[in-house]
Amino acid sequence: MTALTLSTAAAPGLRADAIVIGVAKGAKGPVVAPGAEAVDKAYDGRLAGVLETLGASGAEGEVTKLPAPSGFKAPLVLAVGLGPVPEKDTAYDSEALRKAAGIAARALTGSKKAAFALPLTDAADAGAIGEGALLGAYSFDAYKDNGKDPKAKNGKAPLAEIALLGGKPRDKAYKAALERAVAVSEELNRARDLVNTPPNDLNPESFAAIAQAAAKEHGIKVQVLDVKALEKGGYGGILGVGAGSAAGPRLVKLSYTSSKAKKHLAFVGKGITYDSGGISLKPAGHNETMKCDMSGAAAVFAAVVAAARLGLEVNVTGWLALAENMPSGSATRPGDVLRMYSGKTVEVLNTDAEGRLVLADALWAASQEKPDAIVDVATLTGAMVLALGNRTFGIMGNDDAFRTALYEAAGEVGEPAWPMPMPEHLRKGMDSPTADIANMGERMGGGLVAGLFLREFVGEGITWAHLDIAGPAFNEGGPFGYTPKGGTGSGVRTLVRLAELTAAGDLG
Repeated sequence: MTALTLSTAAAPGLRADAIVIGVAKGAKGPVVAPGAEAVDKAYDGRLAGVLETLGASGAEGEVTKLPAPSGFKAPLVLAVGLGPVPEKDTAYDSEALRKAAGIAARALTGSKKAAFALPLTDAADAGAIGEGALLGAYSFDAYKDNGKDPKAKNGKAPLAEIALLGGKPRDKAYKAALERAVAVSEELNRARDLVNTPPNDLNPESFAAIAQAAAKEHGIKVQVLDVKALEKGGYGGILGVGAGSAAGPRLVKLSYTSSKAKKHLAFVGKGITYDSGGISLKPAGHNETMKCDMSGAAAVFAAVVAAARLGLEVNVTGWLALAENMPSGSATRPGDVLRMYSGKTVEVLNTDAEGRLVLADALWAASQEKPDAIVDVATLTGAMVLALGNRTFGIMGNDDAFRTALYEAAGEVGEPAWPMPMPEHLRKGMDSPTADIANMGERMGGGLVAGLFLREFVGEGITWAHLDIAGPAFNEGGPFGYTPKGGTGSGVRTLVRLAELTAAGDLG
């Protein structure tokens, strides 16, 4: 993990491989952003003109490198685009700073130290820059030769150290902001690692073991239900999905408690460590990235650990519904009926609609503790990707105010999201002549149908929301902002922010 520090040092005298500055897009050309005054002065106030000559405009995501001015101990200046200049009397927003810091950190892969002289007016800015830098510096090299030896010729190690210039190392607010950035980023990157781990090394049993180790380290109570315990408890959904795999399913419960807590949140994550589609086998070309189908469980796991590390004054219980969906002679067939943990029966019309089955059991288990609210997170439907694209997750729920609160929390932390409806007329499509409900309904609006199915397994009177992260959970394109190629950790920061707001009493 990249080291992160606050520094009061002046840019010219700091020994580093690079000085990172911000440049914004102005009406008449690039504008040097606050924080870079010392660099601009060394260029006799002509830095904006130099950058424009080099082709810089200040657009978001733009990176321009130039030699450091005479007298600087760092040999390089890296100017990163911040986007449009803020309106008069307003500062750069947190997401612009996160993105710029992430882009800069990735551009400096292979460097030992960089000084970030981006706009920094308060502790919140420091937290945003720190978070973006740590997320942008992420790389997953465990299965490459250079992962074993970062100095190997065929690879470069991530940026090793970042000093945030203009920070206040002794200020409590700044220190707290940086500590939060480190805790959240480290756990989000742990979620990314899990999502990126190939399924031959990550199955329900090994995922549960990783959760147990982290729980022990951070004082979190953990309970793991194996196949025998699931059978004894009647968890028909999880067992049905995992029936075709040699790797048995697991239900993991992680409990973080605070002696000062007044509220209890339950997070439920879909953890299909590999999804072949089961007997309803996925077509060719749709299997290669299905290691990411446990992204919801990874997000819940990371969020619970982050809450514990931050010492939030709220009780948070995480439920990881883990199974591998494989075709075999023992696999659940289309037409089978499963008796769920709630007692309801489900006719399985499509074994590739398996996420809702494991979530149904975990949602009912979470409901038995009567938390103040439940949020489930899942790479649930391709329909949601069609509706919202690859970077935005959908939010559904049984309480409009809570759904709105989640949407706003996601916006605060920079996770694109959109509130989605739950039309009652779609429920009829899941009526079954054989069972209480079918796991499939109308094809059109399939993401909404899935939400309506899940609602059936939430305890009466419990506030609930569903995050369908199928789009943003795994980035198959090139990196952007602080988001890498591969697992993204989508949903982690929204859950953490929800826990913070609940602890502060801001959600009622």
